[in-house]
Amino acid sequence: MKKSGRTLHLQLQLHLSVLTLAMFLIKTWRQTAFGVFGYLNFTKAGFLDHSKKFNPEDMELRIPGKNCVVTGANSGIGYATAEGLAKRGATVYLVCRNKERGEAALSDIQTKTGNQNVYLEICDLSSVNEIKSFASRFSKKNVPVHVLVNNAGVLEQNRVTTSEGFELSFAVNVLGTYTMTELMVPLLGKASPDARVITVSSGGIYTTPLTKDLQYSESNFNGLEQYARNKRVQVALTEKWAETYKNKGIGFYSMHPGWAETPGVAKSMPSFSKSLSGKLRTSEEGADTVIWLTLQPKEKLVSGAFYFDRAEASKHLAFAGTSDSHAMIDYVVDSLDSMASPFV
Repeated sequence: MKKSGRTLHLQLQLHLSVLTLAMFLIKTWRQTAFGVFGYLNFTKAGFLDHSKKFNPEDMELRIPGKNCVVTGANSGIGYATAEGLAKRGATVYLVCRNKERGEAALSDIQTKTGNQNVYLEICDLSSVNEIKSFASRFSKKNVPVHVLVNNAGVLEQNRVTTSEGFELSFAVNVLGTYTMTELMVPLLGKASPDARVITVSSGGIYTTPLTKDLQYSESNFNGLEQYARNKRVQVALTEKWAETYKNKGIGFYSMHPGWAETPGVAKSMPSFSKSLSGKLRTSEEGADTVIWLTLQPKEKLVSGAFYFDRAEASKHLAFAGTSDSHAMIDYVVDSLDSMASPFV
């Protein structure tokens, strides 16, 4: 007997209701598991506990002659990273959007470390045009890039569109990171086999899978969720880069700095910052693994891996339903290529 149209309609409604409930439960589980796991591991207490296993000698290496490019280096984790590298003798290039704040950071780092081989480069990482202009200028220096630290990031609570037509968080965190990295590959190749790219991601990756909706097309914009999506893309891109450039002598690593008390966090998540006051990591603690990844012999590291507190970490929480999503990274890369290519 044929089912009536009404019966089929009811069955479809039931199926959609079950699917919606399942998605809600998975999302709730991700958020809950992330909150508990984060509170136990990502705070200052987590860092102090994990640091008991650290080897102090890992951080005593000096790297004179190494050229390190750090984006978003005028404050927070970027500043702490740049200072830590300069202290160890590296030649450091601070890539900052704001000239005044960049100059202040430059002066402070030179004074604190006594290292005068620290330079300022002005570039707005939300603009593909500016990144391409920076890469062109920097290439003329004809210096090998031993380390690129993709640290610049933004968490914008409201939808903001850049002059190039992209959602702001995506423009900086994803398209900017992708464009900068791809354009630095030739200079990183000059530092082979010791070249490496370190991308500062976030524990927010645990709350979301990779998605094709790169610019958050939903009408009800959620800045925190978009930020987490951006950070998931960065981790998946790191895997892809490791595969694509495996024969070029460049290592690619993503990392999570933990929950650190930085100017960026205070501005974008004031309630979070206030509620965990005194429990967040310092910028230096957040930058610790970035510096560690810079200093370690590459044979001790796994290209494409995600690191947290000087150790390889899982990219997915159990039962969170995010692990299969990285299969769509080729689609994401094609989309980023098509977005960046029109700009000169």
